[in-house]
Amino acid sequence: MEIAKAAAGLFVSRGLRATRAEDIAQAAGIAPRTFYRYFATKEEAVAPLYAAGAQRWAEAVREAPAELSVPEALEHAVRHTLTPGAGVSAASWEWVRTLIRLADSSPALGKVWAEVCRDSERVLGEVLAERVAREPHRTDNVAAPVDSVATVDSVATVVAAELRFAAAVASAAVRTAVEAWVAGDARASGPGGPAELALRNLGVLEGFPWEAG
Repeated sequence: MEIAKAAAGLFVSRGLRATRAEDIAQAAGIAPRTFYRYFATKEEAVAPLYAAGAQRWAEAVREAPAELSVPEALEHAVRHTLTPGAGVSAASWEWVRTLIRLADSSPALGKVWAEVCRDSERVLGEVLAERVAREPHRTDNVAAPVDSVATVDSVATVVAAELRFAAAVASAAVRTAVEAWVAGDARASGPGGPAELALRNLGVLEGFPWEAG
């Protein structure tokens, strides 16, 4: 993470093209060989920062009060992680804006951002599965008999597919909100901020079958 912070600082102040891996190593107080022990390219160096934000979002969904429904838990997590001061400071959000803008203009950095988003979607799917598993009545809706291994496996496959789809939709709602905010000049708080945009996206999905089963 220290290397990631050094890389982000240089990318923001100097620009991506003017920053070398050796510059990042020097700023982090390590040898270049140590840098390459952790990262193959300079672009990969900011992956931990991208991932930290995605992890906070997934953890906020996991830690949302148990009595909340899935859509309520998603909204709770959005308010907790995308509102300046709640999860990340307003100043840090400006760094986020710059780093994601760089990802939009650099294929190599864009690949890093896309991979982090994909991993975040997978983790969110696991979190949603945990929340659904804590509600035993979900299995009562399965009409097919469950007296054979084949049927159990079939039901499990369908539920897993539904949860992956729900995670993909929720992740896209948040990711596109953040990217839309990044593309403009609105402040991180307020109507045009990432939290409000994400909540608006989730609101459009009212009626979506978030909970499998």
